[in-house]
Amino acid sequence: MKIIQVPDVGEVQLVKHAKSRSIRMTITHTGGVRITLPKWTPYQAGTAFAHAKKDWILAHRQTEDKLQHGFAVGKFHHLYFQVNNELTSVSTRQKGSELWVSYPPQLSVDDPSVQTAARRISIKALRKQAENLLPKRLSDLADRHGFTYKSIEVRQLKARWGSCNNKQEITLNLFLMQLPWELIDYVLIHELTHTQALHHGEDFWRIFETALPGAKKMRKQLHTYKPSFAS
Repeated sequence: MKIIQVPDVGEVQLVKHAKSRSIRMTITHTGGVRITLPKWTPYQAGTAFAHAKKDWILAHRQTEDKLQHGFAVGKFHHLYFQVNNELTSVSTRQKGSELWVSYPPQLSVDDPSVQTAARRISIKALRKQAENLLPKRLSDLADRHGFTYKSIEVRQLKARWGSCNNKQEITLNLFLMQLPWELIDYVLIHELTHTQALHHGEDFWRIFETALPGAKKMRKQLHTYKPSFAS
């Protein structure tokens, strides 16, 4: 793999793959750019492709809220930026509850490469928080309200806060850690309710409201948030 910098776009990953037959580009939901090349293709071709597609990337990249100095990441961490005159590229480090992104003086906080690095270290911290806290919280709520489930998995989901399938396997979005605790419990009990009702009909809401009175009103509050680092 090779990482290049494209003006106005920032970091672009060039990856060679044995099964690729043509040059392909992917833009992730966090705005990252990845170009996959056939194994025999020189990296220069990927670089040229990235520069040629710059306008397309800027037009189609999902708009993300910019992370700023002092931003709260989940329940325990804060994100900080600093200029370092000795650096030639962006670097990150964690110091206790502090997440630091350092960058050379020719860049700024809003530079795509700086924002990409900030999101990367923030997601890592958020994932650790979610994996440490959510399984225990789900288990406690299940015991308290008489639910059972088979397994729990924490993932980074694009749009949903969580899901539960017909095997009672629950998936939770790591971005839940950006919500107030009462809304985290809302989502967890919502998915636990699906272990008994895999729909949103009357039975679902009866079970849900029994476990969490006022759940329908809380649903409107949850809709004001989105699974992202939006402030």
